[in-house]
Amino acid sequence: MRVVTLGEMMIRLMPKGNLRLEQADEFDAYYGGDESIVAVSLARFGFDSRYVTKLPDNPLGRNAVRKLRAQGVDTSFIVTGGDRIGLNFYENGASMRPSSVLYDRKHSAISEATADEFDFDNIFKDADWFHVAGITPAISDNAAEIVKEAMKSAKKHNVKISVDLNYRSKLWTPEKAQSVMIPLMKYVDVCIGNEEDAEKVLGFKTENTDVNKGSLDVEGYKKTFEALKEKFGFEYIGSTLRESRSASDNGWSALLYDGKEFYHTTSYDIHLVDRGGGGASFAAGMIYGILSGFDIKKTGEFAAATSALKQTISGDFNLVDLKEVYSLMGGNTSGRVQR
Repeated sequence: MRVVTLGEMMIRLMPKGNLRLEQADEFDAYYGGDESIVAVSLARFGFDSRYVTKLPDNPLGRNAVRKLRAQGVDTSFIVTGGDRIGLNFYENGASMRPSSVLYDRKHSAISEATADEFDFDNIFKDADWFHVAGITPAISDNAAEIVKEAMKSAKKHNVKISVDLNYRSKLWTPEKAQSVMIPLMKYVDVCIGNEEDAEKVLGFKTENTDVNKGSLDVEGYKKTFEALKEKFGFEYIGSTLRESRSASDNGWSALLYDGKEFYHTTSYDIHLVDRGGGGASFAAGMIYGILSGFDIKKTGEFAAATSALKQTISGDFNLVDLKEVYSLMGGNTSGRVQR
């Protein structure tokens, strides 16, 4: 199977441990971004995985490409040019203090790229799946146009399309998000997003749910999924459920709906090492399950386990393999040392 993802690759800069940004004199640097996380995860699971973006021809841009290639990702359609790679300063929270993000991504190479720089016919002619996150069209009008043209080309080549809605309030307003994203939904086969994404990006509010208070009404999600299916005709809808007990400890599970069956996965208690990339890893797990012909329950369990494991690993990429995912799916949650 060949999966194509498109997005902005960034450098995430994190202070050591739980230091605040204003305390930091040095940072750990991780290359990533949602769609690159999906590409890497699927490459590690054995799929042909292709990542599309634009990166500057400088040491940072070239290192980003090397990071992808090291994980087995096809980078042959990455466009070179522009002046800079975007930065994401990430402050790791603890206990009742939440994690926070400071973006420095204006004028990044992909945000100023144009659709005609990408050879979408060749990119999609041998592809089975295309995935993009809602973060990408949020970074600029140019990027939104690139996503639109990519979706149109993917559909022309009979490629399935998934979108992780991923609303980011620091990038755009709900009004702007809906004006861009709702027209794109006619191309989408699989929609992924939590209750905030559904409300801010597509205008569907999930009743009786407040993740900040740990209040989750599964029936409310079911009604939202049914409404989304009726409105947009999605083949599959998925959502992670994060119960934020603190910035350090979360509950984690997922919901899936295929138009017939609604399924709530196993729930995991996670002591967070790095929550970044959890949602993108869930998307990768869903894509892998669907393309592998799993039923809804196995797809959900695979995606939930994949994304739970990611949050025990520092950095953006989900450095796990199929054996580890299946072990967790089988109930091996002890963390016992493997000798």
